[in-house]
Amino acid sequence: MPQQTKKPHPKARSAGSGTIQPRRKTRRAKDPTQGLQVTNPNAAAIDIGCAEHWVAVPPGRTEKPVRKFGCCTAELEALADWLVQCRIDTVVLEATGNYWVVLYDLLEARQLRPVVVNPRYAKNMSGKKGDIPDCQWMQKLHSYGLFANSFRPSEPLRALRTYLRQRESLVVAVGQSIQHMQKALTEMNVQLANVISDISGETGLRMIDALLAGERDPRRLAALKDWRIRASTAELARALAGHWKDEHLFVLEQARLSYAHYQEQILQCEQRIQQQMGAVESRLPQAPPQAEPEAAEPSGGQARLKTLEPKPAHQSFNLQTELRRIVGVDLTAIDGIGSVTALVILSEVGTDMSPWSTEKRFASWLGLCPDHRISGGKVLSRSTRPVVNRARNALRMAAYTLEHSHSALGAKYRRLKRKLGAPKAIVAMAHHLARLIYRMIKHGQDYIDKGMQAYEAKYRQQRVRWLEKQAKELNLKVVAA
Repeated sequence: MPQQTKKPHPKARSAGSGTIQPRRKTRRAKDPTQGLQVTNPNAAAIDIGCAEHWVAVPPGRTEKPVRKFGCCTAELEALADWLVQCRIDTVVLEATGNYWVVLYDLLEARQLRPVVVNPRYAKNMSGKKGDIPDCQWMQKLHSYGLFANSFRPSEPLRALRTYLRQRESLVVAVGQSIQHMQKALTEMNVQLANVISDISGETGLRMIDALLAGERDPRRLAALKDWRIRASTAELARALAGHWKDEHLFVLEQARLSYAHYQEQILQCEQRIQQQMGAVESRLPQAPPQAEPEAAEPSGGQARLKTLEPKPAHQSFNLQTELRRIVGVDLTAIDGIGSVTALVILSEVGTDMSPWSTEKRFASWLGLCPDHRISGGKVLSRSTRPVVNRARNALRMAAYTLEHSHSALGAKYRRLKRKLGAPKAIVAMAHHLARLIYRMIKHGQDYIDKGMQAYEAKYRQQRVRWLEKQAKELNLKVVAA
């Protein structure tokens, strides 16, 4: 058979003995921002790093629209000056670690309207990954107004939040010190935790201090107990007989000193919190100063009004009263919300609800609503978003305390727990508490608890109406027993 030869492509070009294949047309990637309207023509973007920042400005403002700056204070000042020279009005930057905080404050002081965005909203960039393409892509998206600013409270509330977060870390450190003391006592076979409920109480610390001072007689140590201790002196003496080793006593002494140190720091932190709360603006109307009645001068001069003497500087600090003054309503009226919980929510959320147009968006920001993941018409997941928010954690703890509450909220929690289980019931009640707080702060309305009986009666009526509706569809009738 004759050998078949492959015909060359009609558009192929021959070069010598070989054949050059036709060139394929390369498709250019379509710009996803094509057709969008520019809303921020004077927008810039900063790619945040721990050692350097890359800044991108609109093309044509300077010879190099992308520049690199360091992280020292002088270089940050130069960065802000360069943005002012380029006629920038707003700057977008990612919330990378805590490296953006100082830069945000500097840009805010220069009135450059900084916008902080979640890194996961700005990372989906087509093409290769790098610092320069990142800042250019963010600058382009921000010029079209595709970034939403993250929430940050006012400056006084930021300082209050810093003090509260420091206090929270100190409380954790105190708990670790107590665990270290407990471990050292257990290794010496001093079973103090089996006869008293808290070794960090008055009796426990008194006995530990006596041990570190050199006292080894169990009877003398047991005689240091407080009158509120239920265990007898003989039981305490039997539990305090241990094996005294120098290395374990050294560890116990170190843990005791750490405990005292952290307690002193917590006290100082609470004093700063009280001072900072006095600097926060009040939402309650200020009462006019009262005046004493007029008193005529003996010389016949004009009468003068004498105002009341100012209050003494040293007064007992009432946290609930201060919270009502700042927020304008009493958040502690909600069952499960204590003074400390309300203070944490105030420091994380603030008193201005305008960043969230509805209470649904407020609950979504807290991560207390379902995050539906749907693909191909199928629901993949309904769990809440993994949000790290201290206000969210405080609301979840408040919802957990409703287990034995004789209020309407407690009755609803117990009903949801029987139906959904404890974890989902806690999230649902935290969502309900977030809605109540949003309404109270935004509209200035006080919360009124209608009671457990009123809630159960209302729920019973709803169940009866539902049964009547189902019976009507089946041509039946519901008759009360």
